[in-house]
Amino acid sequence: MPQKTKRTPMMEQYMEVKNQYPDAFLFYRLGDFYEMFYDDAVKGSQILELTLTSRNRNATDPIPMCGVPHHAVQNYIDILVDQGYKVAICEQMEDPKLTKDMVKREVIQLVTPGTLIDGHAGEAKENNYLTAIYEEDGRYGFAYADLSTGELKTAELTTTADLLNEMLSLRTKEVVLAPSVTQNTLDELQSLKILFSHQEQIEEKSEVAYTTQDLHSQLEITVVSYLVSYLSVTQKRALAHIQKAVAYEPAYFLKLDHRVQRNLELLENSRTNKKSGTLLWLLDKTKTAMGGRLLKQWITRPLLKQNEIVERQNIVQILLDNYFERSGLQEELSQVYDLERLAGRVAFGNVNGRDLIQLMTSLEHIPQIKYILEQLNDGQLDSLLAELDPVEDVADLIETAIVPEPSLSVTDGNLIQAGYNQELDQYKDAMNNGQQWLAELEAQEREATGIHNLKIGYNKVFGYYIEVSKGNIAKLPEGRYERKQTLVNAERFITPELKEKEAMILGAQTKAADLEYRLFTEIREQIKDRILRLQNLAAAVAKLDVLQSFAVVSEDGHFVRPKFVKDHQISIQGGWHPVVQKVMGKQSYVPNDVEMPKDLEILLITGPNMSGKSTYMRQLALTVIMAQMGCFVPAQSATMPLFDQIFTRIGAADDLISGESTFMVEMMEANLALKNATPQSLLLFDEIGRGTATYDGMALAQAIIEYVHDKVQAKTLFSTHYHELTALENNLPHLKNIHVGAVEKDGELVFLHKIQAGPADRSYGVHVAKLAGLPASLLSNASQILAKLEQAGQSLPPSGAEVPKTSEISESTSQASEAVQEVQEVKPAASPLPEQVEAEPVDEQLSLFGETESKLNKKQSKIVQEIQNANLMAMTPMDVMNAVYKWQSRLNQKK
Repeated sequence: MPQKTKRTPMMEQYMEVKNQYPDAFLFYRLGDFYEMFYDDAVKGSQILELTLTSRNRNATDPIPMCGVPHHAVQNYIDILVDQGYKVAICEQMEDPKLTKDMVKREVIQLVTPGTLIDGHAGEAKENNYLTAIYEEDGRYGFAYADLSTGELKTAELTTTADLLNEMLSLRTKEVVLAPSVTQNTLDELQSLKILFSHQEQIEEKSEVAYTTQDLHSQLEITVVSYLVSYLSVTQKRALAHIQKAVAYEPAYFLKLDHRVQRNLELLENSRTNKKSGTLLWLLDKTKTAMGGRLLKQWITRPLLKQNEIVERQNIVQILLDNYFERSGLQEELSQVYDLERLAGRVAFGNVNGRDLIQLMTSLEHIPQIKYILEQLNDGQLDSLLAELDPVEDVADLIETAIVPEPSLSVTDGNLIQAGYNQELDQYKDAMNNGQQWLAELEAQEREATGIHNLKIGYNKVFGYYIEVSKGNIAKLPEGRYERKQTLVNAERFITPELKEKEAMILGAQTKAADLEYRLFTEIREQIKDRILRLQNLAAAVAKLDVLQSFAVVSEDGHFVRPKFVKDHQISIQGGWHPVVQKVMGKQSYVPNDVEMPKDLEILLITGPNMSGKSTYMRQLALTVIMAQMGCFVPAQSATMPLFDQIFTRIGAADDLISGESTFMVEMMEANLALKNATPQSLLLFDEIGRGTATYDGMALAQAIIEYVHDKVQAKTLFSTHYHELTALENNLPHLKNIHVGAVEKDGELVFLHKIQAGPADRSYGVHVAKLAGLPASLLSNASQILAKLEQAGQSLPPSGAEVPKTSEISESTSQASEAVQEVQEVKPAASPLPEQVEAEPVDEQLSLFGETESKLNKKQSKIVQEIQNANLMAMTPMDVMNAVYKWQSRLNQKK
């Protein structure tokens, strides 16, 4: 009968460690494998597609078990962490050969989504940010760090909306919560669907003191302390590369919340979720990984200070004007590896010999980069040149100490150059002599035995051996060859001479490998002392890389240098959407002007679907972003003010995560803009109000336009299909109608894609449906229905007519309601007349909107019936106004 499993000392040790990391997969080192047990094994085998076995399988309660080879463990860790899990790596801290007791084990690192530093091959230009939150008196300390590069930033935020926006913009995968974070805040953050980790206390660590020393806000000091404490606890090693925390305010930069970034497709294509087709895709001509990461930061955080923008523009201009020198820079930059992450790996202690060769190679190209810039310098490159420190002592150290092609492992030898250490040279000499001796022995044994395929080999398990095929065994002399291993087709032997030499060679190999590792760690520590210099150099190279990228894109795209003015006017001649033009080709794209003098706040844009209204709006936003990044812009000429924020309401999409409909998202984004925009902001509203009934939508659209015009007073592009709104130009002095041209030729719609003055004459919706390929019979029916609707809707205000402002609508609605009430109180003598009976004179006197009629004709009778049946409580003010207007128009037709 199977026995119940009794925990062995090893499993007791496993459970003791596992209890310390209940929320992580525990990778428990056993020899050449990392093993998982119990629930970790069951769940891990499913996620990692491993074979699930069991320990003590004959027991009544066998322990589920699965494992991965130690040399391939990183791939499995990456898979788990990418799916939002934590992995605790438990290593053997002793050599099993040197201890008779249970091998001591402990967790050497906790890998989490926010602390993963060895990313996938295609993610070199991606940051992996870990964020942290500390809450106090309704305010939030916020911090984020990239463990792989050492970047550390912090800010004070006032609302959970600000928190959500920062985390979504950073694409953080994990947030560290201090104990002060309230449940209300947690509830607000649940929609992020990311990993929440907790840090209960601040650690008394030197890294905590170092990283917070330049901060002045206690809130920022506290949140950074919690973040760095979490890094220290999880990584269990010195964090020498973590930089001093830099305080920032979102208000320091052009504000682009995550919705705007998505709507404008700055970093990610909204259809494919890929880089292709985005502003990043267009601008990224960077040659280094760190330059690519910095470019993303600049795109999402354009500048507000004109002097900083002009400084960037000046360098772009220099690089743009000097093609050959710029080409030389690109060639040199392409030879520079990821200095930021190499420095991080040195400090983190997981750098290998090949990493150091990459570091040396990178540093060797810095002097030539400096030389090229010095040839171009007219004083505007001084600060950049000062930051390009070649760190020659590190380059020289690596060149002297590390072999050109070191082994991947730092414990297997083949790392240190000959001549660097005398003791190591002696060991290597013994090893080399031993190898020569082995070659000579092999030749001697072949001659003595007459076995020409006899060979001397080595493996880690059996050591050195003499291998003889089974057909030649009889040729071996008796007594001298000792059998060591039997194979299918051969036997392996050892001789007394070989055994003696083996001890000498293996002893030298072991001592040499141990000494090389010790020397390597000493070299690593020397380089670690220069981490700050390496990080400063990396920042300078990244900046230069982005600016040369701007120069390349500006030259290829024929962009111009924008001018900034203080009187809040926009004048863009021959502008275009740079991404759309690159996809379509320059010959196919029609450029357009954007003219908004100081006294013009709103451009009301009409025109058919697919004609280019949204593209026109986006191109202005991208031009502003590029300009405030310091890049040149897609236009023949460009003059603009500095904007503080951009708000967008573009596109139609449900927010399924938050359970919000398209119309709700539309209203929320509009509300965000109206509440937070200033006269220095840029607003893009595309088809506001389309997600509800026609009159509701039209009312909301008009009210939003008037609110922006009268109260916000920001530069605004507002596209609409509500042609009735074009009449607002007569009421609002700071609004102008423009439209995207289209002509009908032989029954076919031709888009001109050209912005023209005035309102569009119609929407051409049926024509667009024809272009989409809808059936001809359906289109014919739609045209007939449209004609009837247009005839029935003639009582609506015609395009270009003066319409009341919403401030006047409420008064009109009140008067209309009173009139309707008055009519309802007048009871006709009989029920409404049947339609087939001609109108007969009646005695009732009807007072309707100040007009009196002695008799009711058939048409008036119908109107009275409609008024009596009208459900005022179910109608919006705009519905009432339109109904009264329709009744009045029908009564006035008699005159």
